[in-house]
Amino acid sequence: MGVLFLFIDGIGIGPSSAYNPFSVRDFEGFQQLTGGERLTIDAPPISTSDLVFRSVDATLGVDGLPQSGTGQATLFSGENASAMIGKHFGPYPHTGIKVLLQERSLFHQVQQMGKRPYFMNAFPEIFFERASLRNRWSCATLMTRSAGLKINSVEEVFAGKALTAEILQDYWKKMLNLEVPAISYDEASKRVLNALDEYDVVLMEYYLTDKAGHAQKLDDAVLAIERIDKFIYSFLSNNNTHTMVVCSDHGNIEDLSIKTHTVNNVPLIVSGPAARNFINIEDLKGVTPSILASIE
Repeated sequence: MGVLFLFIDGIGIGPSSAYNPFSVRDFEGFQQLTGGERLTIDAPPISTSDLVFRSVDATLGVDGLPQSGTGQATLFSGENASAMIGKHFGPYPHTGIKVLLQERSLFHQVQQMGKRPYFMNAFPEIFFERASLRNRWSCATLMTRSAGLKINSVEEVFAGKALTAEILQDYWKKMLNLEVPAISYDEASKRVLNALDEYDVVLMEYYLTDKAGHAQKLDDAVLAIERIDKFIYSFLSNNNTHTMVVCSDHGNIEDLSIKTHTVNNVPLIVSGPAARNFINIEDLKGVTPSILASIE
């Protein structure tokens, strides 16, 4: 049994309003995991042996708006990155917290257990050129590199071993003029399931939600959520064995009335046989230890 850690950037749990795309329409994938309720503060928590849904703190006891660098470093290590430097920081990891990703990350801890981690996302060549030029890597890519793992590129996309950030591979052709074939949600979920049959922990990152939250356009926000929602629905339809863990680093898209992140709690959703390990999590620090407990 493997664990899929589906990290979705910038989704919090906010009140129902005209500015919250989660409250203006149904999202079938998410609602399969929230007892049929829309993903707002009105949705009650769920704690069963195979499904956990709860809101968890992303502020980590530090004043200010949560940011991606510290939030993701916390999620990917189990340590309070914001407290380490006394502030929230992002979008890239602060120098003072890089050690969490370079030496003490989820991937490092999985390897120390004799298990195998895998980062599902692929990146175009322009990403590697820019990241190398500035030596500026995201939390997930820094963790992957530091664990001695290859970051996927177009080669793995063509081989069916990786996914592009927008899941269906259509953006690479439209925006980067790269000749990669578009795929379906079923194909995307089957690629992830194939990886879970081979690896113990698979990380998949989706950032279009955070981007749409900053843009403050409701139609774009709905489309960004719809894309990851349809992936979730397909994954649930095809999965019979593995555990899926969904969490975010901070709120954003749930309040389009502001351009910034929010201090709202974020969703923690766990579906599968290891869900019981996540019942008592209160904040972002609890995700990595619970994933590790699930693969022991």
